[in-house]
Amino acid sequence: MAEHKPKLLIVEDDQGLQAQLKWAYEDFDVTIVGNREDAIAALRAEEPPVVTLDLGLPPDPDGTTEGFKVLDEIMALKPDTKVIVASGHGARESALQAIKHGAYDFYQKPVDIEQLGLIVRRALNLHTIEKENRALAAKAGEGNTVLGGMITSAPEMVKVARTIERVANTNVSVMLLGASGTGKELLARGLHDASDRKSGNFVAINCAAIPENLLESELFGHEKGAFTGAVKTTEGKIEMADGGTLFLDEVGDIPLPLQVKLLRFLQERTIERIGGRSSIAVDTRIVCATHQDLEAMVADGRFREDLFYRLAEIVVKIPALAERPGDATLLAKAFLKRFANEMNPAVTGFAPDALAAIDGWNWPGNVRELENRVKRAVIMAEGKLVAAEDLDLIEEDEKAANVLNLKSAREKSDRTVIRHALARSEGNISNTAKILGISRPTLYDLLKQYDLQH
Repeated sequence: MAEHKPKLLIVEDDQGLQAQLKWAYEDFDVTIVGNREDAIAALRAEEPPVVTLDLGLPPDPDGTTEGFKVLDEIMALKPDTKVIVASGHGARESALQAIKHGAYDFYQKPVDIEQLGLIVRRALNLHTIEKENRALAAKAGEGNTVLGGMITSAPEMVKVARTIERVANTNVSVMLLGASGTGKELLARGLHDASDRKSGNFVAINCAAIPENLLESELFGHEKGAFTGAVKTTEGKIEMADGGTLFLDEVGDIPLPLQVKLLRFLQERTIERIGGRSSIAVDTRIVCATHQDLEAMVADGRFREDLFYRLAEIVVKIPALAERPGDATLLAKAFLKRFANEMNPAVTGFAPDALAAIDGWNWPGNVRELENRVKRAVIMAEGKLVAAEDLDLIEEDEKAANVLNLKSAREKSDRTVIRHALARSEGNISNTAKILGISRPTLYDLLKQYDLQH
């Protein structure tokens, strides 16, 4: 029966190839469309786990512009969908671009049905596994998930999520401040999904990862012939996020000349592509993030003050993992379930020494470090339980233990407790002193003694 078959959406305008592909996938519930409008309608109606997409669609059958628009819309609407892209136009360049835009895989025309079938089935299997992982993570964090599916039990993070939810349906620019690995992009996506722009694209760009000479083109796009290598007109990220949300990660790395152009967009809500002569109206909401001290950069003349205030209409500070009591253990268990199911089903949990090490570690790399360590530990674990040694924490803890005397151990403990209390009270000295059961003057002395900012 068709309803028991996995769904497959084929986006292909060649009628001969349509028939050939439908015949090849008798084990699937196949829907075939030949243009962008029908593709998105079918995506919404059928919610297929896998899509094969020909980049050469009308009205640009000899190019890839229309195909990439379809890919971007699929990724915005259903980011879990596995999209397998096909093209005969500049195969290597198209493949790199497709993966960059979120495609699962790429194959070059002419189509090899057998090879494509293997890719489709592998994509379906991965989608099924990821769906099960999400269910496991949800079960592991039941009652502990907040905005965007973020798992937390810490009041500090719950408050961050509630703040973001309150501003989601406004058009104010939001700035997320936090160390690397604290989940800024996850929260930005959660903001988008909670807003009335959720049907539009969520587009993310890491400003620190793109060379300065390419960043302007990435943000604002360019016209054909605008510079050497500009063989076609290309939309920038701001334009791609029209009607949706643009997430500017590491916004502090935008060079000063480009800051002027970004400010003009925020003031006028229009852009000009590189090499263009006309203004394009764009309705894009900006959410940005940085781990840098932008106010200090403003004082040093490295970041424009007027741009800072445009971007920082609402500022949300994200606490480090070490400032979120209980979250490291909670997240570690969710990560273990996911990675064990993917890579080592024999692993069923953590040994007591591993849980103690996780809870006591400072996590300088935050959630990203925790995820990486758990992933590696699941792969390397020889038994059913992940040990502290598998997490590569025990050796560093032992080194620390060898050099600690009673005084330094107490100082380390005091620092941790004070830092947690400051986080819980959002830096309020009176409330922090009450939590710790000490007087305000004593707390000030300790802050000065341990060189703790407040």
